[in-house]
Order: sequence, then C-alpha cells, then structure tokens
Amino acid sequence: MHKVTPYLELDEEAKQLVDHANNKTITLTVSESAVLHQLILSISSVCTKEDLLAAGWPERVVAATSLTQCVSTLRKKLEPYPEVVLRTIAGRGYQLNVSTRSHIKMLAVNDAESVRAALVDVSLLVKLSGIVILILIALSMWYFSDYHGVVKAKNSWDATKKVPLNIGGTEQDVQLIHKDNVAHLHPSMWQKHLAPESNHLDGMSKFNGYALTDGNYYSMAVCPDADQNKCLGKGLINITAIDLTPAGLNMQTFTELTHKMEKRIRYNRVIIPHDEPGTSGFVEHHYHADVYYPVQGNMLVRSDISLSLIYKGENVGKFYSAACVTDEECETTPIKYKIKGDFTQYREKINDLDVDVFHVKVTQKDLINPEHVSPSAMHFYREIRKHEIIDSDLYFYRIYKDSETAVWIVPILGNLVAWYEYDKVKL
Repeated sequence: MHKVTPYLELDEEAKQLVDHANNKTITLTVSESAVLHQLILSISSVCTKEDLLAAGWPERVVAATSLTQCVSTLRKKLEPYPEVVLRTIAGRGYQLNVSTRSHIKMLAVNDAESVRAALVDVSLLVKLSGIVILILIALSMWYFSDYHGVVKAKNSWDATKKVPLNIGGTEQDVQLIHKDNVAHLHPSMWQKHLAPESNHLDGMSKFNGYALTDGNYYSMAVCPDADQNKCLGKGLINITAIDLTPAGLNMQTFTELTHKMEKRIRYNRVIIPHDEPGTSGFVEHHYHADVYYPVQGNMLVRSDISLSLIYKGENVGKFYSAACVTDEECETTPIKYKIKGDFTQYREKINDLDVDVFHVKVTQKDLINPEHVSPSAMHFYREIRKHEIIDSDLYFYRIYKDSETAVWIVPILGNLVAWYEYDKVKL
C-alpha cells in the first residue's frame, strides 16, 4: 500500500485506490496503477514520459498517446480529491502534487502518522492563527467565568493600611479595608461619630477590630477584650456611619440602649424553615450580628442581620441571609429583607489578608414592607428596595473566624463590616 494522502492509498496488488474517508475503492487498470505508483515514488518531482511509459507498459513499445490517455483517465478518477493534482510539465513530463489540505480529513482515519503530519505540515501562519484562536477562546472563557467575577470583586478592595480607633477610652490600631478609589481614609471618618467627652466604657482594656469603607459608608466591627486569635462574642460593637455629620454618640448611653434593643424579639434567629427541601441531615452554619447606624438628631437604627450556610459539598451549598431593620422606639415597624441563593466559596487574599469569598447567585428575594417607616429608617428602606430590584450576584467576604465568632463584609444596606456571633444547628 502506498499513501497518496492520509486517507487515500494505492493498493498496487489489487490495482485500486482505497478511500478510507468515504470507505470506498476506485478500480484502476494495470497501466494506471503502474503509472500512479511511479508518480507517487517521485512525488513533487517531474517524471519523464519515457520513465512513465517504461513503468506502465514494460517491455512493450506503445505510442505516446497511450500515456496521454492514461494520464487523462487518472485525472478523472482523482477528481473527487482536489488536493491531489496531476500536472503536465511542458516538454518534460508529469508531476504529482499533494496539498497539505488533505490533512483536513485526517480525523476520518485512525492514523497517528497522518495526525503528526497534519500538525507538522501546516504553515507557520496557520499554526500561529490556531494558537491565537485558542488563547482568545481561553481568555473569553476566563472573562465570563464565575471565578473571574470573584477575582475582580475582591481586587476592588485594599487591605494594606491600619487605622487607630479609640473605643471606650482604649486606643488600638485595627485593620482597614477600603475600596481602591476611596480618597478619605483619615481616622476621623470613623472616630468623629463617637463623642470624645463621653467615649468611655468601664472595663474596656483592649479590643480587636476592623474598619471598612466603600466611600459612602464608614463601618467598624469591634470585639472587646479580644486578642488577634480569639473573641468571646460578648458585647460586640458594630457601628456604621451613613452621614458625614458627627453623630455625637455617647458610648455609655449607646451601650445601654443596645442592650435594651437586643432584648427584643430577634426576627432572624431562625431563618431556615425546618422543612426546607434538601437540608435534612445537614448542618446550618449560622452567623448573627446587630449593626447600628447613628445619625445626628435621629433615633438610633438597628439592623438585625443573619447569615446561614448549608454545605452540600466541599465549597458549595445553600446561602440564606436576612436583615430586619427597626429603630430604638419601634416607630418603624420591622423592615424585613431575605435572600436565598447558591454559594461557591473561594479561598483568596486581599493583599496579605486571608479571606473566604462567597459568591452567591441569588435565587429568591423577599421584602416584607413595613406599615410605617420613620424618617430615621427611610434611608434603609430605600436601600433595601434598591437591593431587591438589582441583586442577582453578591459577594460576601469572611475576613476573620474563630470557634465563637466571625467578621464578615456584607453587601446589604451598603458594604459594611460587622462582627458576628457564630453557632451551628443540625437540621
């Protein structure tokens, strides 16, 4: 058998062309087979008429027209294969040329040699074009992938700075996290809402904390009497400023008021129904925080926030979040906003800060409209309504955790940081 192309062979003994791509044979005469064999042996070179006459009609004397007729018939039989060209070289003879386009059909046969030939024979331009196309496909897949969204989201934050905070008369440097484009990062942006003349808490000797801003809100999460590795979850302080005017917060009065507000019914203690499909036999990882929003001249507003994770794999599962907003005098009937979705967890870094990024694809949103909203809480109602309309993909960041607590950056009511109590519930 002699190859003409990766899928077309000359069977000289059977006097036929074997087409493996289309699973058929083309019958040849003795002379046609011999002439084609001689052309294949000298492929891309010129075969003289004398050589071809000797090959096709050995020990016979025939007219030159016999060769002309033989070549004409061979051309007709090779017509289905435009990549195989039998040329007439004026005054010299004939030449068989096979284009590398024949490798287009290489997958029609199980021939490793043909596959290798296809890869080697194609021009450098074709190879480079193929490489460029593959790179563009890979970049396109990356750009539209969920992970690219995660990387883009977490890269919008910066965690290279610390900021000093004075909480209850104790000053300490805390980790600052901010959006890249935020210009105002002076400590006063957080400190000015605490009235300096009343910034005192009995028993406060040390704390651990985090400060965060997206340029609109300035929030801080503080665990009293904590070190870098452990927070007992007692007396957590989560304050978010939504207004640049100093709120004049009296820390002693604030602490007493928060104790009073937190003794009320916690709407978000259990946010997953016991009969929730697909949760039986799982563990609910539940996080809860109270976030306070002081504004000068307004009642203190609290957001009772819960997050719950149910893992269905190593880093995927169901995500539940609920926020309930009310004010200190309960003038605002509860504004309740719940979301459900599917999460994928990624272990990432914001600069040198280790974070768990939870990409949540929201599948359900529920807003319970209040009967009455006081002026103090109207801002939050509008924010929640905006979230209800636009939320589809959300990114939550867990930047600290121990056995009792965790610190999260959440995109609810603006981007804010809060210290959460943590517990597990078996379902």
